[in-house]
Amino acid sequence: MKIRSHKELDTYKLSFSLAMQIFELTKTFPKEEKYSLTDQIRRSSRSVCANLAEAFRKRKYPKHFVSKLSDCEGEAAESQVWLDFALECGYLDKEKYNHLYQQYENVIGKLVNMSLQPEKWIY
Repeated sequence: MKIRSHKELDTYKLSFSLAMQIFELTKTFPKEEKYSLTDQIRRSSRSVCANLAEAFRKRKYPKHFVSKLSDCEGEAAESQVWLDFALECGYLDKEKYNHLYQQYENVIGKLVNMSLQPEKWIY
């Protein structure tokens, strides 16, 4: 089966789900975090998906494709850092933190595998 849309990628589906989980979670963050932690983690989590969509559309150019995947990886890692802060500030419990953090590890692993074998994604 040939993938025709970024929405068909497991990596996209997972990262989109994580961004939505973070959106719901951050609704419980204190108001004073609105323009700092809340905004930052929402942006970075959404950027994983947005950059993956861009990467998919640039897949006929391997260097551009890998570069955008690298951006995705960086945004996923940034989301993990914001999760670290949310945990330390007491805005989420350790179980939820571990779940989200591990899911981002999974996303990062998938992105690395895609970038190591860009020829599998070129049409």
